[in-house]
Amino acid sequence: MLQVLKPISKIASHVQASTTLAIDSMFKDMKANGIDVVGFGAGEPDFPTPEHIKQAGIMAIETNKTKYTPASGLLDLKKAACYRLREDNNLIYRPDQIVVASGAKHAIFIALMVLCDPGDEVVIAAPYWVSYSEMVQQAGAIPVIVAAGEEQHFKITAEQLDQAITPKTKAFMLNSPSNPTGMVYTKEELEAIAAVCIKHNIYVIADDIYSNLVYDDLEYHSIASLNEEIKRRCIVINGVSKSYAMTGWRIGYAAAAPEIARAMSNYVSHSTSAPSTISQYAAIEALNGPQEDIEEMRKAFQARRDHLVERMNQIEGVSCIKPQGAFYVMMNMESFIGKEMYGQLIVDDNDFAKLFLEKGLVATVPCSAFAAPGFIRWSYATSMQEIDKGIDRLENFIKNA
Repeated sequence: MLQVLKPISKIASHVQASTTLAIDSMFKDMKANGIDVVGFGAGEPDFPTPEHIKQAGIMAIETNKTKYTPASGLLDLKKAACYRLREDNNLIYRPDQIVVASGAKHAIFIALMVLCDPGDEVVIAAPYWVSYSEMVQQAGAIPVIVAAGEEQHFKITAEQLDQAITPKTKAFMLNSPSNPTGMVYTKEELEAIAAVCIKHNIYVIADDIYSNLVYDDLEYHSIASLNEEIKRRCIVINGVSKSYAMTGWRIGYAAAAPEIARAMSNYVSHSTSAPSTISQYAAIEALNGPQEDIEEMRKAFQARRDHLVERMNQIEGVSCIKPQGAFYVMMNMESFIGKEMYGQLIVDDNDFAKLFLEKGLVATVPCSAFAAPGFIRWSYATSMQEIDKGIDRLENFIKNA
């Protein structure tokens, strides 16, 4: 008789699979089986990586730049990150304050592992990207969710943050522009939040990965750019995935105070080491090279956003507010909760999204896992043709229910 194995760790057993990746996996399986399904699930630009960036990666291979790099990344890539942070976000960092990671998600994970002790609390502004709370728990810390509804444009106030902080609070996680809401915090809102963080002497993990995707000539501010007191408490997260259509290249980076950057570098040296050397050389070209492709993508996203929002708000029973950045729309479907559709009771947004995929052949993301029950996230990182097809199917899905 086989001996029963000891259980896996309590931390690992509580980690849930990513909702966004689960939906995307279902969508891809259906598509692979020949089903005409439209996908609005994963946050991934549909544009190809710009040609000059691809050529930099190819050149790295052809010139045999394929060996290990320092664990925290190539010096030239750190310099390029410093240059981009200064040019785009008015943030001044030295190369020794930059830690390169295998994507922005990895950089956030390392930051949490370095900052948190078991039992520490991390306040998360909600709606939030589903991985935040899971990563906090993987670090042995406790996520404290502070939510803002649609009436607040999904942005928490400084007062809400202040009330959530306890002696156990170690850090605050902020994502602007936001996934899943696309909303952007104003300079005044950030100044009030920064004052609270300084007062309580807590760190800020500032996820700025969508900072280049802001619309309507809105002025973007990173919270770390406000003053030196908040900057020294910030771990700024950025990368090349969203702005440069480089999701599969897996390059992100963190900028932080020297002692935090050193600790993060030590941590990464004993876990993954540096990301792909080839990807790092491509990222150097992305950050240092021509930026016209970013602007073309940004304009295309803005046009798609306008079209999606206009069409969605014409459909009875659903609505959305216009996002200011990133490439997501939060569809309010609360009017269907408690009603029957296609012989099934809609208890929550999860039921709606599952039924919409099965009957409407459209993949979206239910937002209960983002601390926004009653909403469905649509990604408009897809073509106008696909947007129209998805909205047509939404209209028919609701009409025929």
